[in-house]
Amino acid sequence: MSGHSKWANIRVRKGAQDKKRSAIFTKMAKSILVAVREGGGNVDPQINSYLRMAIERAKKVNMPKSNIDRILDNFKKKKDSLKIFLLEGYGAGALPMIVEVETDNKVRTLSEVKFIFKRNGGRLADSGSVMYLFEKMGQIEVAELKEEFELELIDEGATDFRENVIMTEFGNLANLLLKVEKLGLEILNSGMALIAKNKVKMEVGENRDKLLKLRQELEENEDVVRVFMGGEIE
Repeated sequence: MSGHSKWANIRVRKGAQDKKRSAIFTKMAKSILVAVREGGGNVDPQINSYLRMAIERAKKVNMPKSNIDRILDNFKKKKDSLKIFLLEGYGAGALPMIVEVETDNKVRTLSEVKFIFKRNGGRLADSGSVMYLFEKMGQIEVAELKEEFELELIDEGATDFRENVIMTEFGNLANLLLKVEKLGLEILNSGMALIAKNKVKMEVGENRDKLLKLRQELEENEDVVRVFMGGEIE
């Protein structure tokens, strides 16, 4: 029995590790696609610096080169039919949310996202009814933000520091990325971010649990690129 129990435990651990690895690769895949678009649709990492950094991040988590190549090949095949748009809605507790999607079938994606919202106590809203609550910014997440570099980053247009995230005007993002690279800071993520002008805090409770589930299900949808929430979930 002990041998059987040991084998069962190994299978459980391996299953958990595989699930975690899959989630990381899914996140990296979406990060690569975001980088392609923010680099003007260019799939050459030598020209598209956003893509180059996204690929470097993917390699650091041991994402196989074949996976990366497949993502870029699929984008090239579908790019003429892909549509990018934002969906606005409210999560449980009327928390404003914006969902960025990229799809070759808008009707299907809209239906799926609408169902996910409804299942988790939220709803989609009319275009423009939520967007005004957010501000378009650029953000760079680094492994460790050293205080000694903050003045230099401010000189290059950094507007705020949130733990290890550097904020800037969206139009200044590329310029600030070059500075961050020059300083030798390890970049974990970068790109456009929609930041709530007045964030609310969702504390422990039913609404918080529903919001966490809503965000998870949205991020697991293959057409959803990013989810922006108008509050902090504690």
